Amino acid sequence: MEIENLQHIATQVRRDIVRMVHAVNSGHPGGSLGCTDLLVALYFDVMRLKRDEEGKAIFDMDARDEDVFFLSNGHISPVFYSVLARSGYFPVSELATFRKLDSRLQGHPATAEHLPGIRVASGSLGQGLSVACGAAFAKKLNKDPHFVYVLMGDGEQQEGQVWEAATFAPHHKLDNLIAVIDLNGQQIDGPTNLVMNNRDLGEKYRAFGWEVMEMKGNDLRNVIDTLKEAQGRAGQEKPILILMHTEMGYGVDFMMGSHKWHGVAPNDEQLAVALNQLPVTAGMEDY
Repeated sequence: MEIENLQHIATQVRRDIVRMVHAVNSGHPGGSLGCTDLLVALYFDVMRLKRDEEGKAIFDMDARDEDVFFLSNGHISPVFYSVLARSGYFPVSELATFRKLDSRLQGHPATAEHLPGIRVASGSLGQGLSVACGAAFAKKLNKDPHFVYVLMGDGEQQEGQVWEAATFAPHHKLDNLIAVIDLNGQQIDGPTNLVMNNRDLGEKYRAFGWEVMEMKGNDLRNVIDTLKEAQGRAGQEKPILILMHTEMGYGVDFMMGSHKWHGVAPNDEQLAVALNQLPVTAGMEDY
């Protein structure tokens, strides 16, 4: 897809995010806005996904013979739901049910609701890399040549389970695994370097046996180019980690760069300002 079209989709996804959390005065807009370009790039350009003759997404839990994505930092569900809906997994109109009673769009993705596109419940931080390792190992055993992607937060790297999985992947030569860390430097209680300093994550992962890359997470062209370069580096018996430099709240100026927007919804006036900064594109409509 042309980069301009992808940028239009990313803008619409960001509109979805701020409207969803505003509607229920609940949710996590900051990280969702920062990670929008990655998910748009994956689902609309990079990943090889199953689709029918009309281009509609086909979903099954096994994810055989296709690429698969896991969201480990599940609190940024607004961006995940918007991208899944906009790429055809369920009706865009269902975004209006976000975080409401009996909705399939829970605050954190869950499997009990059988929402297409969701293969694992997430939000208990630290578990996503382990799940991705299992899926990548299964694809190896099944001789499935597709990739497994997983997104984690940088604050999430403070969880011990992450490092167990980080040991497992190189040991089992999971070179079909591409992990991404959202390196925005923010978590719910403040800057990550003050809450619990992760120090040099790249050096840590290299020491564990990973191939480490970096990318500008709010530059769609750089995101796509880096992901495709990562695919090209696969098959060398090493899992790949991408340190993705983003800005929390990207696209809405008053949200950018502050941990305060980790889990706070905009009020009516703030929503109007945000939407003014995220103009509707011809052919794209709000739900």
